[in-house]
Amino acid sequence: MKTEILKPTRENIKRAGNLIRAGDLVAFPTETVYGLGADGLNADACKKIFAAKGRPSDNPLILHFATLSQVERAAKILPAAEKLFAAFCPGPLTIILPKTKFVPDAVTGGLSTVGVRFPDNDVARALIKAADCPIAAPSANTSGRPSPTTSQAVFADMEGKIKIILDGGACQFGVESTIVDVTSDVAEILRPGAVTKEMLEEILGDVKVAPSTSSKPRAPGMKYTHYAPKVPMTLIETTSLDVLEKIFRREIKKLRAENKSVGVIASHELISKLDAEKIIAVPYGSCGDLKVIAANIYESLRSFDNLTADIILAEGVADIGLGVAIMNRFRKAATQILLVDDF
Repeated sequence: MKTEILKPTRENIKRAGNLIRAGDLVAFPTETVYGLGADGLNADACKKIFAAKGRPSDNPLILHFATLSQVERAAKILPAAEKLFAAFCPGPLTIILPKTKFVPDAVTGGLSTVGVRFPDNDVARALIKAADCPIAAPSANTSGRPSPTTSQAVFADMEGKIKIILDGGACQFGVESTIVDVTSDVAEILRPGAVTKEMLEEILGDVKVAPSTSSKPRAPGMKYTHYAPKVPMTLIETTSLDVLEKIFRREIKKLRAENKSVGVIASHELISKLDAEKIIAVPYGSCGDLKVIAANIYESLRSFDNLTADIILAEGVADIGLGVAIMNRFRKAATQILLVDDF
């Protein structure tokens, strides 16, 4: 199968919508990451997503909508969801709701609930309207790999598996949507994202946070390995930024003594301090600029697909606000986590 990367013209979006209605797969941009889409009410089409990605069948999918009337056919809209729709949608938020009989088990992994969201991306919404159905879509990558934030990253994983990739440029946020379950009395975050706990609490009051892993996943990203680069990665976390440079120098020295080529994913500031070291440096943005770091995290991880590092050292960020989502992805991508409180 030949895979084409196409500009999102009206004609190409119409063609992509026809493919989805016919039961095929299409990759498309959202404001978070690129999605691998199928007709969300067609069980056979959704099964093709799992095959293309190598994704376990109990890992649920998210349904993407363009209008509220579409949601009403697929899910029971609860009062808390109405508040969140008004506050954050369209946007990087997925809401877990009771599903209707029209949503196949292939989408929900056999669960009685389904994740719904309204992407804040013109191409995504136009595609949903062209397909005239909710679109089930996880990230458009091989399962376990870093999610794609460009059409070229999608092509690297999906070449020969799908017919069309709609190229909408680089994604805005760079990490997947926040997932919040509102089916209980207290809303629960199942996956952190750009809509933070603090933002949700302003609308709903108390909000709890689920463990980041679960043997029975209620949402994507809760059970299986995710986001991993092709070489081992050690994530360095410290609350003592004054000693961060010393920690990296120590680890680089130790690894080079083992004749290992060292890659570093870190802030511009830290990399500039390590300039004299023989490392393969990939900056993810300026220290503390969490929006830029989030937008670059997956491309930083993917950059080592074509670099000759034996191991990656990654600089963690503050675990607050958007940093919670960034650290969630880094921790899931890491082979090892090094916690350093002092030096």
